[in-house]
Amino acid sequence: MAGVPRAQSDTKAEIRAVALELFARQGFDKTSLREISERLGVTKAALYYHYPSKNDLLLALLAPLHEDMDALFARFGDGPVEPPALLGAFYDVCVRHGALLMAVLTDLGALEGVGLVDSVLEWRDRLDTMLVGADAPTPARMGAIMAIGGLQDVAVGFDAREAAAHRDHAVRAALAALAVGTSGMD
Repeated sequence: MAGVPRAQSDTKAEIRAVALELFARQGFDKTSLREISERLGVTKAALYYHYPSKNDLLLALLAPLHEDMDALFARFGDGPVEPPALLGAFYDVCVRHGALLMAVLTDLGALEGVGLVDSVLEWRDRLDTMLVGADAPTPARMGAIMAIGGLQDVAVGFDAREAAAHRDHAVRAALAALAVGTSGMD
């Protein structure tokens, strides 16, 4: 409906959706706030009202991923876990945030400034430790890293619906990588 102003939350959601699409397609550094505002049909001033900088917009995009990872770690704690449950939950987070993870992969250097690279490395280290233990031998850690990295890559490499439809297969493949790494540890 022309002439009807958008609700502030709708505008912010639209800004994030367009920004995510552009960041994923052309990278964070190559996307300007001007491009985002033009795609939305709003002024740059309106965009700056909601997000004073491109980094603020990026942080808003990253917040749900951080929240989901915090919830995953809270759910499983630091003790022993059932690998299928943990890997499945991690895969679900990766699928849910696949477009964002793709944007991250296209522009890792630009994202260093907002601490995302450090967060992802910390998350992967925690997952690794949860799966095989802090003092696990190198082959076991390799298996855990393959399982975690493989799930993340599959979630990003396929359409979200397709990735979600093949969740069980992805988790079984990750468990196989984990099993190869941990074979002979008993």
